[in-house]
Amino acid sequence: MSNMGSKKKAPRPGPLAGLRVLEMTQIMSGPTCGLLLADMGADVIKIEKLPGGDDARGYRDPQINGVSAPFLMLNRNKRGLAIDLKKPQGRALLLRMVKDADVLVENFRGGTMEKLGLGYETLREANPGLIYCAISGYGRTGPYADKGGFDLIAQGFAGLMAVTGEPGRPPAKSGNAVSDMNAGILAATGILAAYIHKLKTGEGQIVDTSLSDAALQQTYWHAAVWLATQREPQPTGSAHILTAPYQAFEASDGWINIGGANQSNWERICTVLGHPEWREDPRFVTNSDRMAHLDELVTLMNAVLRQRTRAEWQADMDAAGVPAGPVHTIGEALSHPQTLARGMVVTLEHPQAGTTRGIGCPIHFSQTPTDTGQAAPLLGQHTRELLQEHGLSEAEIKDLIAQGAVSQSS
Repeated sequence: MSNMGSKKKAPRPGPLAGLRVLEMTQIMSGPTCGLLLADMGADVIKIEKLPGGDDARGYRDPQINGVSAPFLMLNRNKRGLAIDLKKPQGRALLLRMVKDADVLVENFRGGTMEKLGLGYETLREANPGLIYCAISGYGRTGPYADKGGFDLIAQGFAGLMAVTGEPGRPPAKSGNAVSDMNAGILAATGILAAYIHKLKTGEGQIVDTSLSDAALQQTYWHAAVWLATQREPQPTGSAHILTAPYQAFEASDGWINIGGANQSNWERICTVLGHPEWREDPRFVTNSDRMAHLDELVTLMNAVLRQRTRAEWQADMDAAGVPAGPVHTIGEALSHPQTLARGMVVTLEHPQAGTTRGIGCPIHFSQTPTDTGQAAPLLGQHTRELLQEHGLSEAEIKDLIAQGAVSQSS
């Protein structure tokens, strides 16, 4: 663990209590990584650029009392420090903080930290045990190492857009920022693996992941098809590329997902829908038959399913042991009793936005519960507190603020 002396902040609750992380990231991929670590108890210090801070602060719609709702979502449980790293005093301050950190996470374009004089080799001199995690567009190696990256571009690069959407329609990206968020999850996973290594050996290292890697990882099934056959998978809407029936169907009041992912489930579906004869229909006997005649199967099933509501079909599918569930809107999903029972919607108090809500921690621990109670920081909210922890005097802090090397929120 990092050693901050008598001024070190008391650990937050959670399995990562005592781990100190410097998060030099913005928008989504890096903040997702920091959020996961912070929810699990790490002391995540969000170091934001001057002027302006994290670009997500500028996402003005929607706002809560003038504060960006997207920023609030991804930055709870972090302490905020604003530094101008283009000033020598700002760089010196970061090097001072690195000495007491376990992890530094950044999601700049490749080469940016080196241009600032803060590349891994420099930081390792200050702290040989530092875990340096870089999240970039394409990774630190290869011909695209210096290119920037965005979620949309990564989804297209990785082939995700070629297999998303309805057949015959233009390429579509996933409705969520899948490469951004998955890169953050992969970064957190890599950091924890590197931390286990550090605990065993004392040795730090670089953890390197990217939006393109994260998007490619999401193509497991589709990549399996191409690598085995060189056949390009095509978009299938909500349908599965390997098994049927496994997709969204029309009920009288909306859509319901039905997962007939194996033969026994398919046979149960036939019973629930009142058509046991489909089991012997040569078009539908095996999974290969059903995939070959998928359009006919979907047409027949929709004709039956449109006769009743989602809830009525859900009850019958549950009773028969068939995996099924409604296609919710976001609002329906966030209001569902199961979501609420899992603590997946949390309430926080922000100094400017007031009462806000966010997505809870998706990992649950029996012995070291997480704490999601601290709202996202104002820009520079904890500057003075953090500089005091790192041994700076009040005069030194005032001097840094006067020089514009750091900023303190009012």
